Amino acid sequence: MHIHILAVGQKMPAWVCSGYDEFIKRLPKEFTPILKEITPGRRSKNSDLKRAIAEESERLLQATPKDCTVIALDENGQSWTTRKLAEQMTDWAGSGRDIALIIGGADGLSKEIKQRADLTWSLSALTLPHALVRVVLAEQLYRAWSLMTNHPYHRD
Repeated sequence: MHIHILAVGQKMPAWVCSGYDEFIKRLPKEFTPILKEITPGRRSKNSDLKRAIAEESERLLQATPKDCTVIALDENGQSWTTRKLAEQMTDWAGSGRDIALIIGGADGLSKEIKQRADLTWSLSALTLPHALVRVVLAEQLYRAWSLMTNHPYHRD
């Protein structure tokens, strides 16, 4: 199983890259995600927001590996505890299928992405900046892995 993180946005601030890298480097090779940054849709004062989201959607769908389980990260998705995420990761690893975690741009995900998703997951009831989602996701993947393996990072 490979974990793919497809994230709209490029040229993230140093704090995002540093935070993301800090947790990703702690994961063992078999759980280390492959990050694919997706070019954001064009936005300007007079641009069509729907068109920008559609451009991102098309790029996300093209970057999604075939025959994988797609999980859209969206504020309206299911809320999971870290323990539930660890269970999900165990199930995903046992399925033999790749996983694609999709992070939308500043204006969220298109209806097409949400329809393509096998699951929709909410990291928080709070609205998070999409750049921060990368860091939170990386930490939660590491935390769930630590729970799966009885590593001392996660404490109940």
